[in-house]
Amino acid sequence: MHLKEGFVLRELGDEHIVIGEGLTVDFQRLVSLNSSAAFLWRSVEGRDFGIEDLTALLLDEYEVGAEEAAEAARDIARNWIDAGLAEE
Repeated sequence: MHLKEGFVLRELGDEHIVIGEGLTVDFQRLVSLNSSAAFLWRSVEGRDFGIEDLTALLLDEYEVGAEEAAEAARDIARNWIDAGLAEE
C-alpha cells in the first residue's frame, strides 16, 4: 500500500490535517488525523508499507499491546483508503 501523491500532512495549531496540493480533484473536506495517525503518515510518506509496518511503528512508538496496535493499524489504513488518501 502507499499514500497517494498530492496529499500532504499539515499542522494547524494542535490539528493534523491532510490536504490535496495541486490536485484537480474535488476535495470537499479536509481529513483530520489524530496524533498516532499523523505519526504513521510521516513515517510511511514516500514509501510502500503494509499493515505489519504500521503495527511495528505503533509498537515502537507507543506503549500498547500487539493486538491493540494491529487493530489500530488496520483501522487507520482502512480510513486512509476509504478517504482516498492511500491505495493498496
